[in-house]
Amino acid sequence: MEELVGLCEGSSGKPVTLPELWGPCPRIRRSIRGGLEWLKQRLFHVGEDWYFLMVLGVLMALISYTMNFVVGRVVRGSGVPEVKTILSGVILEDYLDIKNFGAKVVGLSCTLATGSTIFLGKLGPFVHLSVMIAAYLGCVRTKTIGDAKNKTKEMEMLAAGAAVGVATVFAAPFSGVLFSIEVMSSHFSVWDYWRGFFAATCGAFTFCLLAVFSNEAETITTIYKTSFRVDIPFDLPEIFFFVALGAICGIMSCIYNFCQRTFLFFLKTNGFTSKLLATSKPLYSALAALVLASITYPPGVGRFMASRLSMKEHLDTLFDNNSWALMTRNSSPPWPMEPDPQNLWFEWYHPRFTIFGTLAFFLVMKFWMLILATTIPIPAGYFMPIFIYGAVIGRLLGEILSIIFPEGIVAGDQVNPIMPGAYALAGAAAFSGAVTYSISTALLVFEMTGQIVHALPVLMAVLVANAISQSCQPSFYEGTIIVKKLPYLPWIRGRKLGSYPVTVEHFMNRTITTLAKDTPLEEVIKVVTSTDVAQYPLVESTESQTLVGTVERTHLVQALQTEPAPWTPGQQPCLQDILAGGCPAQPVTLQLSPETSLHETHNLFELLTLQLLFVTSQGRIVGSVSWAELKKAISTLTNPPTAK
Repeated sequence: MEELVGLCEGSSGKPVTLPELWGPCPRIRRSIRGGLEWLKQRLFHVGEDWYFLMVLGVLMALISYTMNFVVGRVVRGSGVPEVKTILSGVILEDYLDIKNFGAKVVGLSCTLATGSTIFLGKLGPFVHLSVMIAAYLGCVRTKTIGDAKNKTKEMEMLAAGAAVGVATVFAAPFSGVLFSIEVMSSHFSVWDYWRGFFAATCGAFTFCLLAVFSNEAETITTIYKTSFRVDIPFDLPEIFFFVALGAICGIMSCIYNFCQRTFLFFLKTNGFTSKLLATSKPLYSALAALVLASITYPPGVGRFMASRLSMKEHLDTLFDNNSWALMTRNSSPPWPMEPDPQNLWFEWYHPRFTIFGTLAFFLVMKFWMLILATTIPIPAGYFMPIFIYGAVIGRLLGEILSIIFPEGIVAGDQVNPIMPGAYALAGAAAFSGAVTYSISTALLVFEMTGQIVHALPVLMAVLVANAISQSCQPSFYEGTIIVKKLPYLPWIRGRKLGSYPVTVEHFMNRTITTLAKDTPLEEVIKVVTSTDVAQYPLVESTESQTLVGTVERTHLVQALQTEPAPWTPGQQPCLQDILAGGCPAQPVTLQLSPETSLHETHNLFELLTLQLLFVTSQGRIVGSVSWAELKKAISTLTNPPTAK
């Protein structure tokens, strides 16, 4: 009957059901449905992911420009250490839940509203926000195309989200993608590289357009404008001073990372502070904010630290190419009662302290104040403060050089004055790059300022700073991971550790619980109830112990709880019957040998984001290696046990 109805209505040969026929306008509805199906095939012909990546970039730019609304649960901290952990293959429960989005936006807005009082930025939380949006859009994409969940696709969206988070903060797509590669990932796919660039470009372009539409800018331009000389931006002998600046920033970054990590450890191990942070986070935040606000109060000590300037105004003044020391050498302008918009650099000058005093005082005070601010349990970014701190280091060195060489450094027939703003540019890139273990900060300063005339000296300063910091201390984000005890694989550092002769046989877990196909159901039930592992290695028989696959514990429990099938009289039910009844068993596509080296195992775990691998010898399972065994092996090499 249904086929006759379909033919009578002029269908394309497919039967039409009676409910569909009796609906209003059946032909129009079928035409619309067919048109939508045709449009879907054409749009997704080039790959459906690109559309969602574009939406990701545009949405994150809108949020970066207008973060003001929604209330929810407070998500504290930067977010970058947790994102590093997630991109390494460990899914942190509820961390990417969209319910956290509103709370992060509101908390971050309140943090930014404090300005220079607490001296915190938004880069880290914004990376977290972007990754949350990417995870949500990934779920929407899966439901839209009806595709099954794919962990690889999810990780691709998260990697693109991390790139967009950086790009839409500074309107810098190139450095945003490179920074996310360096900081967030230990291994990076070229496929993710192109996708990240596409999403980051969409986000940065939208962010710049919003500035034009809101009349904040006349056209698409850089965030921080500079006026450096283009013909001869620096003299050749100045390369030495840029390299020296990189060394200073590298040493300072080691001291900063060590002190910050030590202070976090102290807060967690001290009885009073650990209890205060566990039970009274608002009280601790209020006390820390009170201390910082009291010191930065402008009529008080804050007048010696340019505390009336916002973080953007800090960089606008520090990148000034004029020498403040030379401008105030023969005059003593009074400290203005209100900031002069045309001469904001006056905020860095005080008749009692001079330019050198205020810059040095800023470095001393902000060092420990920034460490204290990073312990406040609020959504906050830590990149911009260290970026400004590095700019002050470079500015101080530039002002000193401008006094030592007031006419400039003589190089041939040309004599060009020193530009302290260029040293501030190099210092910002070198110090922030050394603290975070990244080279892309050199490109970031060029995208932020729109000038690349100092590319060589800035890059040399960044490389020197990174060489010093990476040989001495973990990065800021790695130190936070260590303190928070997040599941993250450490690097195997140093050639003198003796790590190359170490093989899987030396550190694998030999105590494993296997399930053989001929195991009686009574034994299977005992194993399942007495252990809580996520999956069990499946072997061919109890005698052979030949690894043939794995069985998920959840699937096994579900199969055991179902109504058992009638057994043959006299036959003892075993695991093979459960597997034949529909309990899925996964094949083992990758396994280790006892002779596999520690380095190869470490690279496999990081490259494929693995959590567990089984070890076999001639097909027989002999052990397993997880993150716990890897971390213990690396820790033993780094800190060998003392001989008794």
